[in-house]
Amino acid sequence: MRVLLDHCLDWRLGRHLSGHSVRHVGKIGWGALKNGELRARAAREFDVFVTSDKNLPHQQNLIQYEPAVVVLDVRTNTLEDCLLKIPALLAALPRVKGEALWI
Repeated sequence: MRVLLDHCLDWRLGRHLSGHSVRHVGKIGWGALKNGELRARAAREFDVFVTSDKNLPHQQNLIQYEPAVVVLDVRTNTLEDCLLKIPALLAALPRVKGEALWI
């Protein structure tokens, strides 16, 4: 699965998603793109967009187009808090297709 991590997540989170091709928005130079433009560009290169932005579902129709979106429901965006969601994220990635999931 080709996974794109949002700028609000620590890029090191990708190291824990073994078996997947993971890139970070900031590392590929897309950090300045707004959400709609970011998702449109991501749709061409990624299967899943992972974020912790809980406002994203209120800003956009997450089911309208690819890629699928996974929102990590974490207390903070720290690597430590996000790592708690890795087992659920790894379990969700193979089954997420064109939808939005909260984990």
